[in-house]
Amino acid sequence: MKKIHLLSFVIFLACSSFAQNIRERLKERGQQQDEVKKDDAVPPPPNYTELYYWAAHPDKWDYSDSIPSFLTNETRDTSADVFFLHPTTYTSDFQNSNMNADVNDSVLNHHTDITTILYQASVFNGNCRVFAPRYRQAHLKAYFQMNSEQSQAAFDLAYEDLKTAFQYYLDHWNHGRPIIIAAHSQGAMHAVRLLKDFFYGKPLQKQLVCAYVVGWQIKKDDFKKLRFGNSPDETGCVVGWRTYKKGNEDFLVKKENGNSLCVNPISWKTDSNWTPKEMEKGAVGRDFNKLISDKISVSVAPGINILWVEIPDDLEQRSGIASRFGNFHIADYNLFWMDIRENVRQRIEAYLKHE
Repeated sequence: MKKIHLLSFVIFLACSSFAQNIRERLKERGQQQDEVKKDDAVPPPPNYTELYYWAAHPDKWDYSDSIPSFLTNETRDTSADVFFLHPTTYTSDFQNSNMNADVNDSVLNHHTDITTILYQASVFNGNCRVFAPRYRQAHLKAYFQMNSEQSQAAFDLAYEDLKTAFQYYLDHWNHGRPIIIAAHSQGAMHAVRLLKDFFYGKPLQKQLVCAYVVGWQIKKDDFKKLRFGNSPDETGCVVGWRTYKKGNEDFLVKKENGNSLCVNPISWKTDSNWTPKEMEKGAVGRDFNKLISDKISVSVAPGINILWVEIPDDLEQRSGIASRFGNFHIADYNLFWMDIRENVRQRIEAYLKHE
């Protein structure tokens, strides 16, 4: 296993901040959205017949294959497939960058791999083959003008890549196997569209084990034909959460007026009961090979429907998620790494039992 340098993860924490939270901070400082430079250059599309254009794929070694040292003796299998949509890692040079990333940018690809593929996609490798396509993700600046024609075109281009990749996966590698859709942030935004296009009331819905749509608002009417999960072994459902320190919310969440869905990723229920600290199974922070065994308690915030976390201040610092705004978006997966890993196993077992 390759040693993961601390600096790489620190860069990850600095660069992959929640776009909505950044918008709030920019608004507070009085900066204007017209600082975003218009650039219509469109990078070439990925060729999903080539493994190079997959950040994770079972036919090559990649960072999703990484196993932390504390799980060396874990029993693993590949009973299902996970299709993982990574979050925004294209964040540099706001003024001069194109609106969409170039999938041939080796520096950006490496950054994506040593952050999101390692720390997020790897959580599924205990029971899944992992597929994660590279795509022409929209630059972070696209979130500053969400409703502009330019930003919508950038998001649409990113989604078309993911849609093409998923269709290629279905045509060449799925062969009727159980499917998990997993995503974070920008990837989760696209996952909502992907689920509607491929699963929503369609035959493929029978192959859906679960969709982990994390770090993005799931509106109450997003999935009328897909259930929102409310138990740890429910299948054919969608689950998701957005993580904040207890008592916090940002102005964008306030504007939602509670129009969102959220599950507790420890109990896997949607009620507002606080889970006992002893119930949490462990987190992964800066050091991928070290399980953070400090226990935390979480609850779905009543009326707001975001995830509130009760976490010691020293743990915030040691895990690298400290935020003076109380937004733990960058750790939506990391804080519940072992809980997610165990839940994936539970849901796959339940699916196979009733197949």
